[in-house]
Amino acid sequence: MAKKVAIVTGADGGMGRVLVRELTNAGYKVIMACQDKKKTKPVCDAIQADTASNIDLFQLDLASIHSIHQFVAEVTEIYPKIDLLLNNAGILPAKPEVTEDGYEMTAGVNYLGPYTLTTSLLPFFTKGTRIINMASLSYKWFKLSPKFLQPLTEKEYHQLVTYSNSKRGLVYFMLDKSEEWKKKEIAIHCADPGIVNTNIIKMGNKTIDRLCDIFFRPLIHSPEKGVETMLWLATSPDVEGETGGYYVKKKRRKVPTRIANSPQRQWLRELTLSIIEKHKSA
Repeated sequence: MAKKVAIVTGADGGMGRVLVRELTNAGYKVIMACQDKKKTKPVCDAIQADTASNIDLFQLDLASIHSIHQFVAEVTEIYPKIDLLLNNAGILPAKPEVTEDGYEMTAGVNYLGPYTLTTSLLPFFTKGTRIINMASLSYKWFKLSPKFLQPLTEKEYHQLVTYSNSKRGLVYFMLDKSEEWKKKEIAIHCADPGIVNTNIIKMGNKTIDRLCDIFFRPLIHSPEKGVETMLWLATSPDVEGETGGYYVKKKRRKVPTRIANSPQRQWLRELTLSIIEKHKSA
């Protein structure tokens, strides 16, 4: 029987490497999706050597809609059926940046990129496919900014607010698509890893970052611990037939009504669909 095919974004990062290794050991054909193939090749080779498995490595820049479309075309030419998509990649820039297409970088990579990737792969999902978005408890903390996806000045940019908004966007995406795809029996969930010791935790200040390394990092989750819920959602029979869940420590948690029913959800849906349509015809 052919192996199930899994795509892992941000596969060269701390949690990404663990996800690739564990899925490979579980018998999946894993596609490592990474921004820099040359940089990731040694990581891929090391995992292949350890697991005696063949892993495919593809370039994917979530800050570029062209790159996303190219990735989908290249992957699906080889693999016409995708069984698992782990939207693991994420960034937390210390300063404002802009994507290739002119969108705010954090929102572009953490939200618009996964949205575009997932919906572009929809024709290649089948009954039983699972999509898991890497979430964050911070999605509850702030209201979605009216300038979400718009480039920001240094004065307008707040690192944590922008990151949190991008994660709320992923929750809205999950809620919308779980309803839309339920009849297709395509499942989509969010996995909250807690606070994990990865390289994205940087404040852009050498002193603060050094103090964080000394006093904070030893107290937070390892990447191995951080991926447990995502891996469980990806592979466990316990969630067979379920969709639209936000999970923490393998437990389903209700998305607060004030967030789930917020007008922001419809506003973001309409904005995102208009962007997707714009880039289809570009």
